[in-house]
Amino acid sequence: MTVGVVVFPGSNCDHDAYHVVKHVCGEEARFVWHKEADLSGLDAIILPGGFAYGDYLRTGAIARFSPVMGAVVAFAKKGGPVLGICNGFQILQEAGLLPGAMLRNKTVKFLSQPVHIRVERSDTIATAGVSVGRVLTMPIAHGEGNFYLPDDELDRLEGEGRVVFRYTTKDGRLDDDANVNGSSRAIAGVCNEARNVVGLMPHPERAAEPDLGSADGRCLFEALTRSLVQA
Repeated sequence: MTVGVVVFPGSNCDHDAYHVVKHVCGEEARFVWHKEADLSGLDAIILPGGFAYGDYLRTGAIARFSPVMGAVVAFAKKGGPVLGICNGFQILQEAGLLPGAMLRNKTVKFLSQPVHIRVERSDTIATAGVSVGRVLTMPIAHGEGNFYLPDDELDRLEGEGRVVFRYTTKDGRLDDDANVNGSSRAIAGVCNEARNVVGLMPHPERAAEPDLGSADGRCLFEALTRSLVQA
């Protein structure tokens, strides 16, 4: 399996994602520059965290028009696995591959801290083989991570089983204090209808080895491999 890690001007978690795929999980990986439009030879795509194009205008709004994103959209529509992490999630929203918008955190401050997220689905490319209800610990690092959708669209999202992660306490309970950015219904990650595109705001690549304080994030990268094998 070869995973492409897209690099935008302003990406700062690209090397972290590459390291986890290649050196922690033992899979092939290569960087994909934002001006590339050829994804041939790649089995999965990761859009990493950072501040693509400085997040000017709106998070992900400029990156959405990079040449590579046309290829990513086509790749996803053919069933290719795509994982968006933090800024990558925001870019996928702007590209129309995932629903919702990211508002400023409820504190109106940039947040960089560990959080706990509960796995809500085990049938996506990022959670294949991961038990529903399992609580994972990993950090967030964002200023606009407050997931928003109108109530009727949230109801539809819930009904379609497309909420993949929620912010919870360490023991898996929903709690306002645990939902640090104020996301609607404590949503930390979602998927598309086909479940081959997943976005989450926390950073699993920063919690994939014990030396980092948590290795919980590794299971999401392993799930990516597992989903390809199952396919």
